[in-house]
Amino acid sequence: MAKSTFYSFAQSFWNCAWICQIVLLSNAASNVVFQPSYIIASGPSVSSLLLGNTSGITLTLTTIVPSNSTGQLPPPSCTEEPSQWVLKQESVSKTSLQVQLSLNRSFYLCGSNDTGDNCCVEPVCVLEVLRVSACRGGAPQASLLIQVKIYALLLPAGPVSENKTVIPNQVFQPLGSCPCDLTLGACDIRCCCDKDCSDKTKKLFEGHCFQGPFGGDVSPTPDYQCSAQSAENAPDWFPFLCVTSSPDNNPYLGLFYQGQTITPKPGPSFQATVPSTPPSSTPYRQGDAIFTTNNRFFTIPQTSLIGQCVENAPVAFLENFHAECFRRLLSCPDQPPLQTNPADLKVKVKDGRGGVVTVEVTDETVIDLTGFVLSPDIKDTSPPPDGSQVCENVTLALDYNFFWQGNRLTNITLTRSVGDVPLNGSVDLTTRYSAVFLNGDVMAETNSGNPGYQVGRPVIGGILDTFGNDTGAMQRTPIHLWRPVSSGLCDSAEMRPAVFGENSTAGCLLAVNLQNLSQCSLLRETVGFLQANLVTATHVARTGKPDFRNLADWVNITFLTPNSAQVGDASGSCSGVPAHLHIHVSTHVSGLVEGVPQREIQAIEVSYTESTWKLGCGGGDPTPCLNPAVTQNFPLTSSITFTSIHISTGPPQTRFQINFTEYDCDRNDVCWPQLAFPLTRYYTGEPYSQALAKGFIFVFFFIAFCILGTPWKQIRQAWNSASI
Repeated sequence: MAKSTFYSFAQSFWNCAWICQIVLLSNAASNVVFQPSYIIASGPSVSSLLLGNTSGITLTLTTIVPSNSTGQLPPPSCTEEPSQWVLKQESVSKTSLQVQLSLNRSFYLCGSNDTGDNCCVEPVCVLEVLRVSACRGGAPQASLLIQVKIYALLLPAGPVSENKTVIPNQVFQPLGSCPCDLTLGACDIRCCCDKDCSDKTKKLFEGHCFQGPFGGDVSPTPDYQCSAQSAENAPDWFPFLCVTSSPDNNPYLGLFYQGQTITPKPGPSFQATVPSTPPSSTPYRQGDAIFTTNNRFFTIPQTSLIGQCVENAPVAFLENFHAECFRRLLSCPDQPPLQTNPADLKVKVKDGRGGVVTVEVTDETVIDLTGFVLSPDIKDTSPPPDGSQVCENVTLALDYNFFWQGNRLTNITLTRSVGDVPLNGSVDLTTRYSAVFLNGDVMAETNSGNPGYQVGRPVIGGILDTFGNDTGAMQRTPIHLWRPVSSGLCDSAEMRPAVFGENSTAGCLLAVNLQNLSQCSLLRETVGFLQANLVTATHVARTGKPDFRNLADWVNITFLTPNSAQVGDASGSCSGVPAHLHIHVSTHVSGLVEGVPQREIQAIEVSYTESTWKLGCGGGDPTPCLNPAVTQNFPLTSSITFTSIHISTGPPQTRFQINFTEYDCDRNDVCWPQLAFPLTRYYTGEPYSQALAKGFIFVFFFIAFCILGTPWKQIRQAWNSASI
């Protein structure tokens, strides 16, 4: 009866699936959703993602059966039912939860003596419909429907034979030594290597056998062998260019070779012996991984390109980074990196010159968990309510300082920030990790190219030092764009460096009320100050590897200030607010280095776009809102665009190139003026001396061919005939 019910459901399920989903979505005021929301499973493992606000969400698994009369599914329920499936959940990010169902049982078909507890009685082993409900406060918010149909595994009734057809290694022996033997048990005409042909039969086509590899000659003698040519049919170049070698050394070696291989003996070499493991005194270079004394990578948690947190990421020499990892705590952690021991952090690291540097650890206690814990009461220091739990000494941040000099490390210091995190059901935790390389007290800054800019590297800005010890030199100052985090407000927003060759736009939200809009001059100054902090540099480097003491390597930044005369400021609105900052960079290709275009910055311009901010009360009323209790978020944005300018640096075209385009090598595939191009100065593929030497060798062989070839013989015969 249950089986017929499932089959009837399978016929009508597709007709009512969309109607059921619409009913579910309309009845649940939900802000979470399963992706995908419907799965047809044929295996013991199923996974889906729950997207949205997953805080306080609990998952329940039920087995559902459609109604016999209507064929409809029962409504979602938050009541847990016993099931043979195992439901697991794993937090992927703040707004996503991975849901996985697995079935741990045997799928073999039952035998005559099996009871059916650990095997399948019928070929359709599992046939059921599951529903995973996401509940909050006992009310379903989203549902995942899974239709499961798993067949049993069929095994052979008798013992499995271990006899296998052994195929010979084709490197040394061909799969078929007689390719023309196409018929089993019968003689193939003209196939002299066919063993099914008797001697009498072979005499009928003895003079017409197939030749070459198809006829069984799987190792023919190549034409370049001296033994393959006779005095009668020798070509003109014989015997100067033929080869005398063993018959086993031929082009078919590896395809039709049958025999033993010879292992070459190592001879004397002028190359230095390469050690199996690098010596401990190998100096570090930029980008090299840092090793501990036990030859393992020195690792710090970092963020990958797809936003996932990699807990054992190697640290590269002279590569600074700042990473944030987002986790959801369901219980107090007891393993690294959230629970660390200062003794375990005092790692011994190779300094790159044969010495050892030990990490010095300093602890700091964090009282205010703002920025680490996403919770409405993170600043509440009162005792936690009954039933809640406090996770003590959770590692919130690890900040490393690597001091270096030359190609080695001189010291490593670590500041470990710990704090007590209240755990009330679940909590979203943000941990921070950083590594900064310092040369003395100066942070190590990498170049953005050599010499031209590389796409994806930061744009190098600078300020002329007029008061410091290094007067007349440039001080490196980055050019920033907005980088919103958390709620997206400008109060918590960070800055990220502008990278070369990538157009991007970013921004944040500024909370403004009626009091702010009543002081428009102050509001414009405040917004202008926030935008001006993004670009504090006055110059920008032309190339990715500038000289900080040579002003010729730097370009002035042009600032276009907005119009100071503002009119039309009404109550509840302000005009002329510099809400958008735009950076326009003009680039060009200055030349090629080993065939790679070198890009430089020709000019840079910073401009502002003004906007009118007007407070609105909602409801579609266009007039400004005069309610002092209303606060509205207005966007502050920043963008950067790169424009490539084509500059022709070549010589002007001559009158011959203009009039006779068919002889222009830049416009035609056939270029007669460059017939001897490898012998000219324009050929840069190799040194000119080597190209000239190869040209002379080619001329020598050409003359030798003319002297020893057929034309010279005919000329000599004609000369001898004329002499007679």
